[in-house]
Amino acid sequence: MNTFSSRHIGPRDSELSQMFAVTGVSSLDELIDKALPSDIRLPRALVLPCGIGEAEYSDKLQRIAAKNKVYRSYIGMGYYNTLMPSVIKRNILENPSWYTSYTPYQAEISQGRLEALLNFQTVITELTAMEAANASLLDEATAAAEAMIMMHNVRSREAVKAGADRFFVDRKVFPQTLAVMITRAEPLGIEIVKGDYKTFTPDGKFFGALVQYPDADGQINDYRAFAEAIHAVGAKIGVAADLMSLSLLTPPGRWGADVAVGSSQRFGIPMGYGGPHAAYFATRDEFKRNMPGRIIGVSIDAQGKRALRMALQTREQHIKRERATSNICTAQALLATMAGMYAVYHGPEGIKAIATRIHERTCAVSKVLSSRLKYKVTESDFFDTLVVETVANQMNIIRRAAEAKELNFRYENNRIKISMDETTSENDMKDIINAFAEAAENKFDVNELQGVDCSTTIEKKFLREDAYLQQPVFNRYRSETEMMRYIKKLERKDISLTHSMIPLGSCTMKLNAATEMFALGSPQFGNIHPFAPKEQAAGYHELIDELSRQLSVITGFDAVSFQPNSGAAGEYAGLMVIRGYLAANGQGHRNTVLIPSSAHGTNPASAAMAGMNIVTVPCDDNGNIDIAKLKELAEADKDRLAALMITYPSTHGVFEEGVKEITEIVHRCGGQVYMDGANMNAQVGLTNPGFLGADVCHLNLHKTFAIPHGGGGPGMGPICVAAHLTPYLPGHPVISSESDKSITAIGAAPWGSASILTISHAYICMMGGDGLTQATRMAILNANYLAAKLRPYFDVMFTNSNGMAAHELILSCNACKNTGVVAADIAKRLMDYGFHAPTLSFPVANTLMIEPTESESLQELDRFVEAMIGIHAEIREIADGKADATDNVLKNAPHAEQTVAADSWTHPYTREKAAYPLDWIRENKFWPGVGRVDDAYGDRNFFCTCDK
Repeated sequence: MNTFSSRHIGPRDSELSQMFAVTGVSSLDELIDKALPSDIRLPRALVLPCGIGEAEYSDKLQRIAAKNKVYRSYIGMGYYNTLMPSVIKRNILENPSWYTSYTPYQAEISQGRLEALLNFQTVITELTAMEAANASLLDEATAAAEAMIMMHNVRSREAVKAGADRFFVDRKVFPQTLAVMITRAEPLGIEIVKGDYKTFTPDGKFFGALVQYPDADGQINDYRAFAEAIHAVGAKIGVAADLMSLSLLTPPGRWGADVAVGSSQRFGIPMGYGGPHAAYFATRDEFKRNMPGRIIGVSIDAQGKRALRMALQTREQHIKRERATSNICTAQALLATMAGMYAVYHGPEGIKAIATRIHERTCAVSKVLSSRLKYKVTESDFFDTLVVETVANQMNIIRRAAEAKELNFRYENNRIKISMDETTSENDMKDIINAFAEAAENKFDVNELQGVDCSTTIEKKFLREDAYLQQPVFNRYRSETEMMRYIKKLERKDISLTHSMIPLGSCTMKLNAATEMFALGSPQFGNIHPFAPKEQAAGYHELIDELSRQLSVITGFDAVSFQPNSGAAGEYAGLMVIRGYLAANGQGHRNTVLIPSSAHGTNPASAAMAGMNIVTVPCDDNGNIDIAKLKELAEADKDRLAALMITYPSTHGVFEEGVKEITEIVHRCGGQVYMDGANMNAQVGLTNPGFLGADVCHLNLHKTFAIPHGGGGPGMGPICVAAHLTPYLPGHPVISSESDKSITAIGAAPWGSASILTISHAYICMMGGDGLTQATRMAILNANYLAAKLRPYFDVMFTNSNGMAAHELILSCNACKNTGVVAADIAKRLMDYGFHAPTLSFPVANTLMIEPTESESLQELDRFVEAMIGIHAEIREIADGKADATDNVLKNAPHAEQTVAADSWTHPYTREKAAYPLDWIRENKFWPGVGRVDDAYGDRNFFCTCDK
């Protein structure tokens, strides 16, 4: 049957009997009965419409998009119209080789993406004049909050003893940034003080400060003296800086800033009603080991060749669990790649020309409004933003005139703010001026614009004098031909779903269908400002409302917030909603969270960030939560119990039979139940968090609901909540909340990374209720098929009482230890077979966690099985003495093309065995870009820019 679900799901109906025979069941129904406890099964099918075809969905999407009114927005506040170079849009954004790759933990098969992210880091360090930058954060507001927390963490002993817990935020920092900082500060005991940096006097009770550059009114301020005053009391200063402006302005690193954060959205990324956009985070060299998020570093491989990797991997926050100083475990990798490529495409001279044009056109409009139309306007020391003072009812008249011309400005207390961007043309300038001319009843001849002096009004002391982006990569690719070839060169160094299955447990690397991705290229979704009047985004809200209803049905909950823009942000948001609910009901003293030892590391990290007291619940020998111990711990702390964080199916890949008993225990003790939605791909249509007794869950839309991983981001982590928690869903300072009980903002944009919600909406509409349920059933079948095929060779660690796994399985590699082979060696050798490794040593050391998803065909499953059996045979060769214990294909894996083709070959095995262990690999060989990367060398010799 040629439905979308039949295209999404890999195995064919004619193959199911073969899979059943291997798995030991007679039907899919029998498998599900054996895998899932009967008491957790939903009593009826999902109440969702039937799936629609791809052509029908495309028509539906066009009708929705037509309801969006794409005005020219000059609202600013960190969001601007941009021009994405077509070569980047075509070859990265619309290219599954870039958007379906996984986080580059396996460096040898991720060299292209790692180089692109290293370029991004270099752009950030160069423009901010800082020594170190990470590979992006979620948005500017959360990056600012992370900067505050980092400054708090690096306080001196003296400052800690003195109780230096206050943080200053200038009154002209963007309001959404301040709101997120307030949210993050309160649970950690940080007091935010808002004021005017010009009159503020810091003392020893302050550990840091944040200013905006240029500020929210567009003013370029001289912060040198302020930075000196902050440093004089032993505190640190952070700056939220406009990246485009730094090509013209003295960068923060030159006037004393310790941390610089902001958004790279202006580097060719559409506004998308809020995202996704790559935030940047840069700091001084002395703080690089305290920096949150992922850092790309330069190392060497086993042959001494330059190789890139994720640096300082052991400081990834989710590995630190409750000792974490951040819960960040993802990035906006795809968007950082694109922003970095924007800099490669334009080069330093091109970026400076764009910034200069933006500024000069702002100057021209300012001079016409002030000298010709007699408005009181910002006249000097601005980059791209003007403030126009109005009187009486003048602002309303201007607003009507502007909206008649489909222009959006920012309106605040009789002041109108206008932010120009790289798309602002002379015709746009004329329309802007005429909106004001009409209100002033002063006719303006558009031809007068030609003679206006548009030279800079910025004082010389603010202008940048040093060169930047002088590295060859930013000065080499000027023709589209060369740019295309560079992107393709990097693409060839990266493995993705275009090559083979990526069998990562708990990461759900499923099909991201082409039709689901179409909306991303549409200006009707891309060119809408997140703070535009809501009526201009009617199409967006129709889509968001429908998706919200769909997810409520799927999860069994009452309401949804899309504000969290990552899974970890969703975890944090869920806990903060629980915290808000408890406080509002006189239970604010409840702050203990029970977390199973098997939980994702981000769970305790998020709880730590929410100011919770974390108590670990042990698991039994079968990997299930020890219910007796849970009950003991819950009852012992029942007066302070806030919540339980639980993943279902468990992180061990099993539907725990006592889950309802677990949720009842917690509720009896006065706590709430947070369910981690990472494994929702095993629940949809069969059970749901609400039915299991949870109160809130987050969903990884970049896993279960088909948003691609994009090399480590973008993601979306919306939270779904029961009715009693609905009033406490996150609010926003710019777009008013429907509830006066809302917690403060979690992210910069009201609806998170809204543009990628179109992907999940497409997936659910085309799959329909039956298709979604069948996808879940097939994900469970595929996992159990692999378990049955691999069990004779590797120990499958955890199954239920019927011997069944859920949608993922864990293979132990302990039996290989007597040969010296560990799980990491198997992971590296899989690259030679053309596969990305499964999840390595999580949640149990020396294991491989495998999740095939429903999208992989029987043929691909069998190829993976054949590869694993081949590796098992290679391990046996070591055990039997047929292969050298140290110089063998596993210990030397992966084998790069240059190594195999080198004149010298000293290994006791053949080149053919190294490169082509199975015959079919010759047909579609993927070559690792480098040999095994030396992680220790990279950590000892830390470089995070492309200068090295």
